[in-house]
Amino acid sequence: MQKRKRNSQKSKLQNPGDLSEDSSRSMSPSARSHKKKVRWEGRTGPSTQDSDTSDSPEDSESQIIEKIPLAVLCSHGNVGCAYFDPAKRVLCVLEDTQETIRFDLIRMLLEQVNPDVVLTSSKADDSFIDAVNEHVESANTIFQIRPFKEFIPSKGRDRLLSLKHFSGFANDELADTLSSDSNSTSSRPNNAYEFMRSRRDAAGDPSAARWNASIRISNFASVETSPLCVASIGALLDHIVRERALAEFDDDGIGGLDITNIEIISLQVSQDHAMQINADALLSLQVFENESHASVHSDKTKEGLSLFGILNGTKTTSGRSLLRTWLLRPSLSIPTIKARHDAVECFLRPENIATAARLHNHLKGIKNMPRIMNLLRDGKGRVSEWQGLVKFTFHATMLRDSLSELHQASQVEVLSKLIGVLDISMFKEIGVKVNDVIDWEESSSNDRVCVRSLIDEDLDNRKHVYHGIDSSSVAEQISLTVPISFATSLNVVYFPQLGYLICVPMLDEWKNDQGIQGLDGWTFQVRSAHVYFKSQEMHDMDIHVGDLHSTIVDRELEIVQELLEDVLTSDDAIGAACDVCAELDCLLSFAEASQLYEYQRPQMVDQNIIEIIQGRHPLHERVVDIFVPNDARIIGGAGIGSSAVHPNGDDEWNSVLLCTGANACGKSVYLKQIAIIQIMAQIGCFVPAMGARLGIVDKIFTRVSTRESVSKVQSAFMIDLAQVSLALRNCTARSLVLLDEFGKGTLSTGSSTFSTSSFDCYCYGAGIFCGVLRHLLKRGTNCPKTLVATHFHDVFNEELLDPENIPVSFRHMQVMFTTSSGAIVESDSHDTGATSGSPSISDTTYDELKPTKIGPTEKITYLYRVAEGLSLDSHAAKCAEIFGIPSRIVERAQHISCLLSSHQIGQLLDEGMTESERLDLEDAESVCRRFLSWDLKADEDDIKEGQVKIKLRDVLGRDPVVDCPQ
Repeated sequence: MQKRKRNSQKSKLQNPGDLSEDSSRSMSPSARSHKKKVRWEGRTGPSTQDSDTSDSPEDSESQIIEKIPLAVLCSHGNVGCAYFDPAKRVLCVLEDTQETIRFDLIRMLLEQVNPDVVLTSSKADDSFIDAVNEHVESANTIFQIRPFKEFIPSKGRDRLLSLKHFSGFANDELADTLSSDSNSTSSRPNNAYEFMRSRRDAAGDPSAARWNASIRISNFASVETSPLCVASIGALLDHIVRERALAEFDDDGIGGLDITNIEIISLQVSQDHAMQINADALLSLQVFENESHASVHSDKTKEGLSLFGILNGTKTTSGRSLLRTWLLRPSLSIPTIKARHDAVECFLRPENIATAARLHNHLKGIKNMPRIMNLLRDGKGRVSEWQGLVKFTFHATMLRDSLSELHQASQVEVLSKLIGVLDISMFKEIGVKVNDVIDWEESSSNDRVCVRSLIDEDLDNRKHVYHGIDSSSVAEQISLTVPISFATSLNVVYFPQLGYLICVPMLDEWKNDQGIQGLDGWTFQVRSAHVYFKSQEMHDMDIHVGDLHSTIVDRELEIVQELLEDVLTSDDAIGAACDVCAELDCLLSFAEASQLYEYQRPQMVDQNIIEIIQGRHPLHERVVDIFVPNDARIIGGAGIGSSAVHPNGDDEWNSVLLCTGANACGKSVYLKQIAIIQIMAQIGCFVPAMGARLGIVDKIFTRVSTRESVSKVQSAFMIDLAQVSLALRNCTARSLVLLDEFGKGTLSTGSSTFSTSSFDCYCYGAGIFCGVLRHLLKRGTNCPKTLVATHFHDVFNEELLDPENIPVSFRHMQVMFTTSSGAIVESDSHDTGATSGSPSISDTTYDELKPTKIGPTEKITYLYRVAEGLSLDSHAAKCAEIFGIPSRIVERAQHISCLLSSHQIGQLLDEGMTESERLDLEDAESVCRRFLSWDLKADEDDIKEGQVKIKLRDVLGRDPVVDCPQ
C-alpha cells in the first residue's frame, strides 16, 4: 500500500505540465532583466509561435525560478537539507544535525520555509516519507521522491564546486598576459602540449578553479563535515538545472545558476530559537569526543573526556538522545532555560535528594519504548518487547507515586507535565491485560509469544491434545516390527509440510545408486543425514492430529494481535509519557552532576553580557589535582563608537577580552571554559562557577584547533582563515567568537622581498590578526562578544592597537620565577597589571621590551591566575628549556628575539665576518663619513681650479706619491 501511494505521488509530481502553474511571488530585478528563450510544453495545445509570445519568456522563467525547492535527506537519526531562495538568490543549508524520532526538526523547517517542491531520496525510511508527505498534502506542496543516486555526497560536492560564485576566480594579470599573447601570436599549436596549454589559458585551469572554490565554500558553511547536507545540495542543484532545461533552449548547466551566497538556516522552534554550534566549535570545546576502540580489529567508538560524558548520567535511551540534542542545539528561550534550572534546583534540595535518586532508578527500568512500540506496531515484537512494555507500565506507576514525595515541587514545569501525561489507570490496565494474556515461562522456553490457559477454550483443547501425544511411545511400538538389520534405531518426527515421518539412520547400501528400499507399507519421502519414511501409522496420526502445532500457533497469533490492537490505542499516551520521562532523565542527570562537581545555578538575564565569578573548566578540573578558578566579564555590542549601557555603570565592560601570557600558562583553557559555561547554562544545567550572570548567546564560532588532513587541499592557515571568515559572515552582537592565537600559522609568499625573513612571516599573521580585531570593533553595536588569546605583542602600539584608546579588556595569565632554592625572583616589569607603577604599553620603548634574562637555575611557575593588563613576554625560551631544548639553542633564540624586537636584525650579518672583512668595513665606513662631511660649497673655488683629485685623495685617504702621480 505504501509503495503504491509513493509511486502514484511520484508520477503526479514528475508531470511537466505542473510547471505551468502561475507563481504568486514577484521576480527579482536581476531575474527580470535577464530574458532567455523558452520552449513551451503545454498540456493540450501545440507549441505557440514566437510572434504570439513576446512577453512569455519572462513569465515562464518567473514560474520556474520563483518556486522554492527544498531537498532533504535523513539517515540514521541525522538530517541535512538545503533550499534555494529565488528572491535573494541565496542557497540556505542546514548542516547535519540530530533528528527526533517524530521528525520534529523537519516538520518545523517545512513550516518555516513553506517550499513549493520537496525532494528526498528513494532510499529514505517510510516513516520519514510519511512525515514529509503528511505536511506537503496539507500545504499543497509538490513532493518528489528522486533516485538515491542523486543524493550522493561526492556528486553534491562536485556540483557545489561548479557554481559560478565560487569557481569564478578572476585573474587580471593572467588575462592581460593571454590577451597580449593572442595578439602577438597567430600561429596554430604545433603539438598536443601547446594545444592543451592554449585550452587552459582560454578557459582557465580547472584544477585551480576547483581548488579556489573548495576554499571559498568553507568560508560560508562547514559542508565538509556534513555529508547529508552536501548530498541534499547536489540533488537540489540538479533539480534546479533540470527545471531550467525544461523551459530554456540555451542551458548553461550548474555554472549558469545565479547563486550569490550560502547561508546557514536558523530554525525557530515554537518561538524558541536554538543556538548554532558548528562541527569545529563542538570539536574545539570538546562537547563530544569519540575514542576509538583499543583493539585495531574493532571499529567501535566510545565517548571520551567530553562535556557530554561528564553530564551524561541518563538511564534511558530516549534521555541520552535528548541530552545529545540539547548539547547540539542549546535553547535561546530564557523561560525554557529557567524552567530547567528550577527543576535542577528542586532535585538538589537536601530533602529531595533521596527521592530524586528513586526517580532515576525507576527511569532505569524504562526501556527504549519508541523502538519497542515500532516493533510491536510492525508485528515484529518478541517476548522481550512485551516484557519491556509491562516494565514500562510498572515503573511509570511507581514514578507517579514518587513524585508526590518531592518537596516544593509544585512550580516545577517538568513535574507538572509528567503528572499530566502519566495516565496511571490506563497504564495499569495495559500492564494487567498483557500479563494476563502472555504466559512468560512458556514464551521463554519456546522463544515465541505464548498465551496463557483459560484465555481461549478452543486453544486450550488443542494444546491438551497436542501435549497428550507421545511420539516416543509410537516410535517404540513401531520399532518392535522393524528388523535389526534394517535399522538399529528410529524416531518419529513432525514436519509442518510433510506431517509425521519415521526417521531411521542412513545405511551404507542406500548411499549407492540402487536406491532406498523400505519395508512393506513404508513409502520413502526424503533423505539427508537420515532417511524419512511414511507408514500407515503416520497417515493415521496425520488424520487425527494433523497440523495441530500450526493451528495452535496461528490461534495464539490471533489472540496476541487482538491484544496489540488494544495496546496501540494508547500509543500516543505512551509516546508523550516517554518524551517527558526523557526530559526528566536529563534534568536528573544535571542535578547529579551538579551535586557531584559542585556546580552553581547561573542567573539568566536579558542583557547581552557574560559575567562569571570564579569559573572553572568542567573537563580540565577533572584531570588536574588543583584547578585555579578565574573571573570573566564581557558585554556584546560595545565596539568602537557604540553607546552600549554597561552593567552597574562600569566602563570596564567591553566586547573584546584579549588574554596574553606565557606559553602553556592556561590561556586556551580560560577562553574555552567561558564558552562551555555558556553552553551548560543554556541547556539548563548548573555551571562550574561560584556565580554567573549570563545573557543569551545565539551562535558560537571558534578558531581554536586546526583539523589538518592530507585529504584537504588547504594548509593549516587556510583552514584557520576559513573558520574566521565563517565567523565574520554569520556572527551577531549576541554571538560568541573564540580566537586562540589566530595568525600564528601564516607563511610569507614568494612575491615578498623579505620572503626569507622570519619577521616577514610574523608581520603577515600580526597584520591579519589586527585587521580582524579592528573589523569586529568597528561594528560598534553589532560587535560580538569576542575572546582572544595571542602572542603578537608588538601590535599593541599607537599605530596598530593602542591599548589606551581601543575598547578592549586586556588580561594576562600570571607567572612566577623562583630560584633553585625556592626564593621568588622579582617579577618582570612587562606584566603591566602585575605590579603597581608599571609603565603603560604606549609609553614602553622597544629597549624596555627585551625579554627578561632568566638564569639557568631559575624556574618558571604558572599561577593560572588571570589579572588585568598585558603581558609582553611569552617566555617561550624558558618554556623550550623546560621541555628539553638545549640551553645554547635557547640562548641563541633569546638573542635573535631581542634583535628582532629592537629592529637590529643587521647585527646578525656582522657575526659571520672575518677580522679582515670587519677592518675593511670599518675603513669603508670612515671613507663614507669623510665624503659626507665634505662641504662642496665651501670648496667651490678649489673645484673650479682642478683640485678635485687632491680633495678626493684626502677623502679616500690615499698616498699622494703612489696613488696620485703628477
